[in-house]
Amino acid sequence: MNSEGALRRDVRILGDLLGNVLISQCGEEVFQSVEEIRAAAKELRADGTVESRKMFLEKIRQIPKEHRTHVIKAFALYFQLVNIAEQNHRIRRKREYERSSGSAPQRGSLRSAVLQMKEHGVQADEMQNLMHELGVELFLTAHPTEALRRTVLDKHNHIAAILEKFDDPLLSDREIQQLERKLKAEIMGLWQTSPVRKERITVLDEVRNGLYFLDEILFDVLPVIHLEMEEQLKVVYPERNWEVPSFLRFGSWMGGDRDGNPNVTADLTFQTLLLHFDLALRKYQERIQSLGVDLSQSYGVTGASRDLINSLQVDLIPDEPYREKIKQIQKRLEGTRERYHGSETTETYYNGPKEFLADIRLIEKSLIENKAGEIAEVKVRPLIRQIELFGFHMATLDIRQHSEVHENTIDELLALAKIGPYKSLGEEEKIKLLTDLLQDPRPLVSPFVKLSESSQETLNVFHTIRKGQTLFGEDCIQNYLISLSQGVSDLLEVLLLSKEAGLFAWEADGSATSRLNIVPLFETIGDLRAAPAIVDQLFANPVYRKHLQERGNLQEIMLGYSDSNKDGGYLTANWELYKSQKAIFEVASKHEVRLKFFHGRGGALGRGGGPVERSILAQPPEALHGKVKITEQGEVISQRYSHPEIAKRSLESAVSAVLVGSMNVQTEHMKDTERKWSEILERLSQDSFATYQEFIYKNEDFLPYFHQATPIDELAELNIGSRPAKRKNSPRIQDLRAIPWVFSWTQNRHLLPAWFGFGTSIENYIKSNPESRSEFNRMYRKWPFFKTLIDNIQMALSKADMLIAVEYANLVGEKDLANRVFSRVLDEYERTKNMVLLITQENEILANSPVIRESIRLRNPYVDPLSYFQVLLLKELRIRKAENQDFNEDLQDVLLTINGIASGLRNTG
Repeated sequence: MNSEGALRRDVRILGDLLGNVLISQCGEEVFQSVEEIRAAAKELRADGTVESRKMFLEKIRQIPKEHRTHVIKAFALYFQLVNIAEQNHRIRRKREYERSSGSAPQRGSLRSAVLQMKEHGVQADEMQNLMHELGVELFLTAHPTEALRRTVLDKHNHIAAILEKFDDPLLSDREIQQLERKLKAEIMGLWQTSPVRKERITVLDEVRNGLYFLDEILFDVLPVIHLEMEEQLKVVYPERNWEVPSFLRFGSWMGGDRDGNPNVTADLTFQTLLLHFDLALRKYQERIQSLGVDLSQSYGVTGASRDLINSLQVDLIPDEPYREKIKQIQKRLEGTRERYHGSETTETYYNGPKEFLADIRLIEKSLIENKAGEIAEVKVRPLIRQIELFGFHMATLDIRQHSEVHENTIDELLALAKIGPYKSLGEEEKIKLLTDLLQDPRPLVSPFVKLSESSQETLNVFHTIRKGQTLFGEDCIQNYLISLSQGVSDLLEVLLLSKEAGLFAWEADGSATSRLNIVPLFETIGDLRAAPAIVDQLFANPVYRKHLQERGNLQEIMLGYSDSNKDGGYLTANWELYKSQKAIFEVASKHEVRLKFFHGRGGALGRGGGPVERSILAQPPEALHGKVKITEQGEVISQRYSHPEIAKRSLESAVSAVLVGSMNVQTEHMKDTERKWSEILERLSQDSFATYQEFIYKNEDFLPYFHQATPIDELAELNIGSRPAKRKNSPRIQDLRAIPWVFSWTQNRHLLPAWFGFGTSIENYIKSNPESRSEFNRMYRKWPFFKTLIDNIQMALSKADMLIAVEYANLVGEKDLANRVFSRVLDEYERTKNMVLLITQENEILANSPVIRESIRLRNPYVDPLSYFQVLLLKELRIRKAENQDFNEDLQDVLLTINGIASGLRNTG
């Protein structure tokens, strides 16, 4: 059976078993209703006539209310099963490629990247330098886009594990029947489990969910990636003895991101650090126990190193010295756990991961010296890499807070110190005052002074950072991110608060110590445009430069994809992000400061989503110098990291893209071409920005349309995040978080944030410059930034669906208003589609991605019923709300459709 046939087999098996479960749980009538709706949806997609639409809608309306929940659940569950089958298929194709390709490396693999480096003339010494510069950091964030519960994800993994076994060609008929029974039991368990959370998830729930992927997948996969890199370097550059530093790390915002989330307190952050520590210790104890079983070498047979024997501190050398060493390590690990949980009586413990690592290296060295190098390589080296990667902190925790919080705290502290008022000062006055205070070794106020609850909490966070670094190592928290960074004072305020907690100190001799990176976050279009000037002024500040010197002269800068998109639309946001990176890089070069850009992407196409490797290669060449940091959000985490093979492939692609991207040095001719193309993009961006702003923010029809034609108000009831959907209790778009904004437009199939304004800008440019058509073709073929932009718009246009979108437009009470808005949406959609086809020179959208196009085509007839049900339910629910009737049952069904549509469309958050 070929690969595609195996996928069809898996989908058929899962679909048939779901049908059996549906009959056993709900009866034949419900099953027949699902089949009839599915057939009607396919017919609607096939001819799209008014008659077939009426027939389809009638079938939806005729479903008895007592059956409706079951029918919705069946379609939603079907997508979960199809997603599992497609994931299994990705693994199958990867293995098939590795078996059949011989020596040809797979695209996006580490081998492919290293070979490309060699072919481009990169010598071993250069490669070694690059390996020391290489840094790929992926940060798990808990934004409310993951619609599936952890319990449901666990069941998905069980189904995936069973499904993989069907590829075994030696299976007997009896064994196949047993696997099908097991699958049916798992699907039945899924059916009987509520897919919707009854209570809002807590911050610590989010922390545990993030740690699940570190525990189950990444703890083992990350060492494999590093060992694979070493192996490929040895093959391609055999003249050098390679030892690769740790270049791939994971971090987390869960338990550290307090911007707009009052539930994230200093105390909760410390609890988060303890959860991280407990997981790390548990993983090491498991590995050490396994090592104790494996290292049974007899001293009389093989011997052991003198250093290892001396470390045992025993009178007689034991016959199994490695096992004796393992026992001592186990005792010290247990003592370490007790000490970090507050025990003061523990005498035997590790004072940090370096001491633990030294013991394991002692074992490795002894094995190598005593003819057991292969055992050291296979059994011990992965553990060494794990300790280097995960320490006692498991994943670095970033802290994030809004700049206004710091300003308020500094204002209060200075008022108490009789230095204020602070907030009324101009920016230059603030900078001068903060600079002077940072050079004064004295604290601002006594620790015994009574502060407001908010200011005390803000200071407590910095004390928690210091406490965490002291206990778990400085890697546990490295970065403090500042939302809405709009001036140098925003960063100096955080540095001053660090000083109050002992994280920054200015010594009498003019030297300084600093234990925390300070990271500005530039989010809106205006902030991105102002960023280069702010960074220039920041790097000219003597105190901040001293802080930077202490932090390795490396400045991290975070770029926000979500708010910039909500603010300016897809084209303008992406262009401003591109320009800002280039301009900031020029500033940093002038000041001789190294940069690391932190890309705050989401899973949705309107929030920087799309394949991570494509996004990396689309960055300005000068912005990729081996270091990149990216957020992994919402359902993207489970898509990429819920299976070891998928995780390995995803991580290889990211690292490979950074390596290849580091070679992108532009010639003068290329720079001239980019300058020419940049002028075109600037014109397009201005036009797109004006179109987007006029439609979204200057159109009085838009806000009521948004609230009525999307499920934005109902989304607040879906317990998919610990953070409120709005920054303020306001219906304004400006006060809505970017994540539910994008999620809403995906649910109603408009996907408006991912394309609106682009078509008008291209059409207008071509009207005034008819010869530019061929130039756009060249830009698409030759400029990675523009190609990624267009390909992501293609994806959005494919997932958007005006046939469905019009049904949501009909939810708007005032029909003339609905027609005015939707006609604009429809016109711009068609215009954008036509302009994209003109640029790609293809006859249909996603012609260059037939697999994705076909997947969307096959999924649509199954998403459609959920969308029509959602429209019907929203209409009923809102009537009940208006009449003060009980609407909870309708709400639960709406939430089921939201889950199902999210599973059907995937990159929704």
